[in-house]
Amino acid sequence: MNESPILVSEFAASVMAVPPLARRADYTLDAAENRALIRHIEAGGVRTLLYGGNANLYHVAVSEYRALLDLLADAASAGTRVIPAIGPDYGKMLDQARILAQTRYRTAMVLPLSGFTTSEGVEAGLTRIVDAAGIPLTLYIKNENYVELDTLARLIERGTLLAVKYAIVRDNPAEDPYLRRLLQFVPAAKVVSGMGERPALVHLREFGLAAWTTGAGCIAPRMVMALLKAVRTGDTDTAQRLHDAFMPLETLRDEISLIRVLHDALTFSKIADMGPILPLLSSTPPEHHAKIDHATQVLLTLERQFAQKPALH
Repeated sequence: MNESPILVSEFAASVMAVPPLARRADYTLDAAENRALIRHIEAGGVRTLLYGGNANLYHVAVSEYRALLDLLADAASAGTRVIPAIGPDYGKMLDQARILAQTRYRTAMVLPLSGFTTSEGVEAGLTRIVDAAGIPLTLYIKNENYVELDTLARLIERGTLLAVKYAIVRDNPAEDPYLRRLLQFVPAAKVVSGMGERPALVHLREFGLAAWTTGAGCIAPRMVMALLKAVRTGDTDTAQRLHDAFMPLETLRDEISLIRVLHDALTFSKIADMGPILPLLSSTPPEHHAKIDHATQVLLTLERQFAQKPALH
């Protein structure tokens, strides 16, 4: 795990992988399978791992949290940044912040919570969480009402927040007045697109966001890093070709379940056996398994072909 201070330039240097979390049949953490997945992702050049929604940290027990942090810190290479999630409620965040204070993690992402919040309450709460953890936070924005933009600006300026993961779904990501307003308050270099590959090209080209989070990139890390490079260098044809390769699996995730489909896809890929998904979630229904497996194998084959043909990079 990378223990050095986080520089803003990091956010643009790597796509941010958001892996599932492997567990044994009794739901205990599986160190070997999690390590196998991390090694695959790192081999593709991805250097930031975010353990949040896809890892189902919404339902992780506080009593397990320290073991989880230690497992991830031990499994990741020294040059890989690991960012765990906390929350989503204040009480759980506070307990987790006290645990984080005993570790060398440099930031944690706040899982989004709908309802039962006010902008003033979020500001006060996150300030207290940072005081308890001793590290700045990354905020996950999934709706426009979670925090007022002037409040968000204050949290960034004070150093309470290090970065923002932006994940408000739009029918047309290019038409997003809220994101344009947000970028008047928060530097684009501190904002990461948080919805996988589908809006990534628009978010980077039209809005200048730093990078994006990827689930499917856990299967095809070389391709997802090549996609980032193609966007950065203006190689439109390569970027579109690589982007399109992710869409079959991303579409299934959108249609069935973002978290559950990715969890099962990683197992089908045989990169790592993710085991059962922690309640209160469950595996995708069996009738979907064949098409998830097919999309996974196609993407994995493309990734392996890509790795064998450097000229295509």
